[in-house]
Amino acid sequence: MNIQILGTGCPKCKALEANAIKAIEEGNIDATIEKVTDIDQIMDMGVMITPALAIDGEVKSMGKVLNKDQILSLIKGGK
Repeated sequence: MNIQILGTGCPKCKALEANAIKAIEEGNIDATIEKVTDIDQIMDMGVMITPALAIDGEVKSMGKVLNKDQILSLIKGGK
């Protein structure tokens, strides 16, 4: 599983990344976290508001700092 944090490195992006790390650690999920900071790549994924979170290339959230439980729910297939 590949989890992407899309954003330019703002504090909210860093908070989302930290929460994603907590989610995969606490959920014992085999996943890699990738930071996507290139604005063209972010826009190519359809994201206009950062931070955004994508799982296996599919954008699941934009413009929010999800907490670890919300991220864990998305990883496990929730909405």
